[in-house]
Amino acid sequence: MNRYIQSAVVDDLQKKMVFVGGPRQVGKTTLALNILGGDEQHHAYFNWDYADDKRMLLQGGLPPDQPLIVLDEIHKYKQWRNFVKGLYDKNRSRTSFLITGSARLDYYRKGGDSLQGRYHYYRLHPLSLYELNYTPTPSDLQALLTFGGFPEPFFSQSERDWKRWQRERISRVIHEDLVSLEQVKEVGQLDLLAVLLQDKVASLLSINTLRQDLSASHEAVDRWVRILENLYYCFRIRPFAAKKIKALKKDRKLYLWDWSLCRDPGSRFENLVASNLLKYCHYHEDTLGDDMELCFLRDNCKREVDFVVLRDGKPLFAVECKTGAKAISKHLAYFSKRTEIPCFYQVHLDSDDYEVTELRLRVMPFTRFATEVLSC
Repeated sequence: MNRYIQSAVVDDLQKKMVFVGGPRQVGKTTLALNILGGDEQHHAYFNWDYADDKRMLLQGGLPPDQPLIVLDEIHKYKQWRNFVKGLYDKNRSRTSFLITGSARLDYYRKGGDSLQGRYHYYRLHPLSLYELNYTPTPSDLQALLTFGGFPEPFFSQSERDWKRWQRERISRVIHEDLVSLEQVKEVGQLDLLAVLLQDKVASLLSINTLRQDLSASHEAVDRWVRILENLYYCFRIRPFAAKKIKALKKDRKLYLWDWSLCRDPGSRFENLVASNLLKYCHYHEDTLGDDMELCFLRDNCKREVDFVVLRDGKPLFAVECKTGAKAISKHLAYFSKRTEIPCFYQVHLDSDDYEVTELRLRVMPFTRFATEVLSC
C-alpha cells in the first residue's frame, strides 16, 4: 500500500532532500523502497547498518545516473550532517536524496545547522483508520484497537505474532536505539518504566509517583520519560489554557505510540484517538507548514475534555472519547459555554450520529469522524 505521505514526499524530492523519521518498524524503509521502485537490493538504496553500503558511501561510490538515492540510518554516522551536505551539494542538479531513520532522526538533525534550507522533514506515523480505508468500518477499527497500527502485526492479524513482535520491538527500542541516542547506565530502569507507563495511559502523568515506584530521583525519572519520548515509545500533551476557566497549566497526559499495549479498553480507545489526532497535526505541519498542536482541556475542578486541536495557537475543535454511545458529557456542555472552541465532537464505538446545535456539538462514531474530520 502507498503510505499517506508518499505523494507529498515525491513532490518535495523534486526541490530538496527529504528526511523521514518515525518509530522503529513503522514502515519508513518500505516507503522509501516503494518510492525508489525497488527492494533492498536496489543499487540506489544504502543502509548504513550494512558494511558494504557503508564502505561504498565513504568511498564516494554513488551509482551513476540515478534520479533518487535512499540513505537509511545514515544519522548513525558521527559526521553524517556534513557528509550528506557534501553529497547533496555535489549532486543536487541530477539526483534527489531521501534520508530515513528511527530513534528520532529529528533529534539528531537539530544538533547542527549545516543542512538548513536543504531538506523537508516528515514524521511517519503508524496506520490510522482513514489511511486503512477511506470509508472505515467497525471491523477496521476493532482490528486497529486489537493489533495496533504498526504494519507487521496489523497485517498479520495474529495474537501470537503480535506478542512476539512486541517483545522484540521493545527490546530493540530500549537496548539498541537507546544506546545510539543517550548515555544511560540504568537500562533496566527504563525497561521497568516502559512497563509502568502502559498503565498510565490517558491520565495525568505524575513523575513523583513514578519516582517512588522506581526508587529514583525526580530529575532522573523526568529525564527517562523524555528519553522514551525521543525513542518514539510515548508522547505527552499539555493542557490548553482557555481564558475564561481556571485551567491546569503544567500537568501533562501520557499516551503510547503503540496503543495496543494498553490493557484497559477505554484507555486504549482514547490512545488510538490521540494517535490519530497527533498524526493529523503532524501531517498538516509537515505538508502545509501549519503550526499545529494537540492538547487537552481540564480545569481545577477536574472537569475535562480529552483533546483540543490547535492551529496557530487557536483551537480548531475539541474531542471527547466514549467507548459507547452514552449521554452527552456534562463537561462538553460546560466548556462549550465557557470557551471559544468552534466545535466539539463526542466520538464513540457505536452507531449514533446527531448534532446538538446549541452546544456546537456533534456526537458521532469514530469511524465517521475519521472520514469527515481527519481525512488529511
